[in-house]
Amino acid sequence: MIRSRFALLYGNRGLFPASMISDAQEELPRVLKDMGHEVISMDVSATNHGAVETPEEGRKYAKFLHENRGNFDGVILSLPNFGDETGGVEALKDAGVPIFIQAYPDELSMMGSSERRDSFCGKLSMMDVFWQYGVKFTVGKPHVVTPSSQAFHENIRHFDAVCSVVRAVRGMNVGAIGARTTPFKTVRIDELTLQKHGISVETVDLSDVFFRMKSVDTANEAYAKEAEILKKTAGWNGVPDTAFDNLVRLAVVLRQIAAEMNLHAMSIRCWTEIQEQMGISPCVVNGILSDAGLPVACEVDTGSAVMMQILGVASKTAATVLDWNNNYEDEEDKCILFHCGNAPASMMAAKGRVADHAIIAKSVGYGKGFGCNQGRMAPGDFTYGNITTDNGRIKVYLGKGAFTDDMIPENYFGVSGVADIPKLQDVLQHIGYEGHRHHVALTSGDVRGSVEEALTRYLGFDVTTF
Repeated sequence: MIRSRFALLYGNRGLFPASMISDAQEELPRVLKDMGHEVISMDVSATNHGAVETPEEGRKYAKFLHENRGNFDGVILSLPNFGDETGGVEALKDAGVPIFIQAYPDELSMMGSSERRDSFCGKLSMMDVFWQYGVKFTVGKPHVVTPSSQAFHENIRHFDAVCSVVRAVRGMNVGAIGARTTPFKTVRIDELTLQKHGISVETVDLSDVFFRMKSVDTANEAYAKEAEILKKTAGWNGVPDTAFDNLVRLAVVLRQIAAEMNLHAMSIRCWTEIQEQMGISPCVVNGILSDAGLPVACEVDTGSAVMMQILGVASKTAATVLDWNNNYEDEEDKCILFHCGNAPASMMAAKGRVADHAIIAKSVGYGKGFGCNQGRMAPGDFTYGNITTDNGRIKVYLGKGAFTDDMIPENYFGVSGVADIPKLQDVLQHIGYEGHRHHVALTSGDVRGSVEEALTRYLGFDVTTF
């Protein structure tokens, strides 16, 4: 997954020693590069000490950002000393990206008038003036921190995820492959509302997908590559050769469409035409693409595809979508999350086994739905959530849970896991009262804080966090 590239800005107040600036200019980029980030900085000769103090210097930095627009994901404003609020706000009021404010701590052994930084106070003043100008910014804890500290590393991991989500949402292209499955009004979403928030929905007719599948050259390198990936992903014992061939073709075509249309995520109509006409279910292919950084939601649930992309870029791991499906005995904070087999292999406890679609087979006939990857979700923490649109707003819920190793009967179909979710009954009531769908997107780890901050502070979504 891509790490954010940061533009660096150093605040200054000329009453303090210049060495404070030069030390920060050496330390901050070095630490960030060690964390795997790229950085850009204005030429040191452009301003006094290569920092910003006056409004004039701020305008020079603003010009630097304008000239490098699109070449950075966020700005880190470092305060080696008190800094100057007017210069800082002039530099960043039109930055257009998330801004992180870091301030250096003082040392009790260096509190003389010529040694003291006063960044603790300066950061508050900077935040105050930014607030007055309506400039959005991010700060971490503790209030003052050195770049070499573990706390700063945690701050940057959080800010990196914030920047990643903002970057992903602004200009996101989501493919809707096929029309919404008629009975599932629960997955309807307002494309105009998504567009107003920077998310474009691009549609593709399922008939075009089928035509492309039939036209795939099996001697092509792309076919061989997808076949190898599919073979490694799951067990194929008992799967007809024709089903395997069509799944390979589907993988080739979906990747082609994503490349042609610059798609960042997809939703796909996965029943019943694909079973009736092509003899497959796309589940295992969906999981493979999600593991490759192209989240694919089933049942043309475009909202879940958007949420999968958001969660995936925040965690820098794969994301998936499952059903809120079953209670788990009488345990109020546990349930079974399930879907037919679209989970990425990286999120499963072990290698899955490709099978016929046991549920759809009842209507289309047995042997026509191979492609469901049967298995269990790996135990561990996850972040869950989803979105819906409501009168021009995007509403989101977020929470944290954990897959357990609790038993699920062996004859349970698809990929599933027992989820332990605090306040589950409150979550389910919120989903129902707020008009959310029966699907839930999730990714490994806990990225609630970063996702909530990105969506609320910078993107204007309405977020409820559990």
